[in-house]
Amino acid sequence: MQGTKGIILNALKGSAMGIAEVIPGVSGGTIAFITGIYERLLNVIKSIGPDVWHAWRKDGLKGIWKAMDGVFLTSLLIGMVAGIGIGVFLITYLLETYPLFVWSYFFGLILVSALFVGREIKAWNGKRILGVTIGAAVAYYITVAVPAPGNPALYFVFISGAIAVSALLLPGISGSFILLLMGMYSYIIPTVKEALKTFQPDQLIILATFGSGMLFGMVIFSRLLSWTFKNYHDATLSVLTGFLIGSLNKIWPWQEVLETMTKESGDTVVVFSRSVLPGAFESLQDNFLYGNDSKIMGCILLMLAGFFTVLAAEWIATKLQRS
Repeated sequence: MQGTKGIILNALKGSAMGIAEVIPGVSGGTIAFITGIYERLLNVIKSIGPDVWHAWRKDGLKGIWKAMDGVFLTSLLIGMVAGIGIGVFLITYLLETYPLFVWSYFFGLILVSALFVGREIKAWNGKRILGVTIGAAVAYYITVAVPAPGNPALYFVFISGAIAVSALLLPGISGSFILLLMGMYSYIIPTVKEALKTFQPDQLIILATFGSGMLFGMVIFSRLLSWTFKNYHDATLSVLTGFLIGSLNKIWPWQEVLETMTKESGDTVVVFSRSVLPGAFESLQDNFLYGNDSKIMGCILLMLAGFFTVLAAEWIATKLQRS
């Protein structure tokens, strides 16, 4: 029964990661960290390559299954696929319909996540504070950078997958937002949606290319992160804490929309926006998608809900581990 509980719990964590990765500004790496599977996931990803080859030569398929932590990885991937499906269809709808409430919830979630990551640092000193500052500055710059024009060429789709998945592994930096900055979000996400619905060959080729880029980036970047955790544990955590703090600017609920784009389907989407205070938000005119009603009480309540969601998740995980 304990094994079944673990599988279900890992699938739920994977589902949360998948949902997070569809939302520009929220990182699947953050979810992995606050649910306690971050370093385990890095070790599994790192095993892809020579370790798997050696395990195959020594013990065949059984060796590969063991080397890649098969039960954990399989349950996590199943959950992630389900989460991506939920994110593509449900979360995108909620973001289009109730953007202030959705962003408020995630703001609370990421804020408490920064506290959780920082809590794991064993010894605070000037270098750790500098690491937090650098991480926050880098993440903040990413949130205010102007998006680049996209490129539908397959080689760029591959590069986009590699870079986006590298961001996925970093708490606080969203793979979806990196795609947005590269000008690829409005191209990749609808393609994934249509590929899952229609299985058209041209869309499946794009999906496979993007997936191959993700696999490549995952293998390379996981090794780098695993090495930094092993040799510079607290320094790595301080930078990751900074990433989370700096990313809060992107998921601040009150946004002034500065640039929009009309897709081939005729739908208009936000390309670039900036954070403003609720008072300034209420004075905006023709603010696409967000409007100018700050809904401040509802937003504050949802920030608190996001904050306490993480606390509740930690409490439940602790209870399950003890049982």
